[in-house]
Amino acid sequence: MDAMKKSKFEKRITWQKAMDFGEVIYEMVVSFPEKEKFNLASQICRASDSIAPSISEGPIGQSNPEQKKLLGYSIGSFTGVVTCLFKSKRRNHVTPHTFHEIYGGAFHLMDIMGVFGKNITS
Repeated sequence: MDAMKKSKFEKRITWQKAMDFGEVIYEMVVSFPEKEKFNLASQICRASDSIAPSISEGPIGQSNPEQKKLLGYSIGSFTGVVTCLFKSKRRNHVTPHTFHEIYGGAFHLMDIMGVFGKNITS
């Protein structure tokens, strides 16, 4: 991959952090009970995995309004992840320490997404 030229979106910190965040969520749900496999675990993984693709679609020949719309989809997925994270905590599938660690990382990603959105001109 090092020898290959990276796409425009692969260079964006926003996309890189969203990719990393999806992996953190995936690792978190591995320890969920079997009864959550097709419920909460599946939902939070789908939501976290959909953040990066919407970010990646924006810079590829999209108009600025379309980029903002795609970023809005990412933010919607993000809020779904945070809601599922709270559900995970309430159901005791994550420790308070893990919750706070992932929650803090989530809002770091949200801050980056906010900066990214401000850089898209109207």
